Amino acid sequence: MGKSCHLPLELEYRARWAIKFLNMELSTAQEKREMDLHELEEIRLDAYESSRIYKERTKAFHDKRITQGPFKVKEVLPYGAITLVNNNGVSSRLTVIG
Repeated sequence: MGKSCHLPLELEYRARWAIKFLNMELSTAQEKREMDLHELEEIRLDAYESSRIYKERTKAFHDKRITQGPFKVKEVLPYGAITLVNNNGVSSRLTVIG
């Protein structure tokens, strides 16, 4: 059968400290878990807010570059491509995806 083994004093102390640290009281563990959940919720809300701000800025950037004014269809090409002409005579090609 197996023989009993004695740990050196320093290792035994560290083992007892680790067991004591890991076996916290239930109330302490519950409080820590609640704090971790609150912190996680704050991180999630911050990420949501950052995403919302990014989308708003991207939309504003895109909307600034939208050309206003009527266009006339100059040519309809195969596979959904359309050539448009604005009032100044400048033409641009648009591909409709859908």
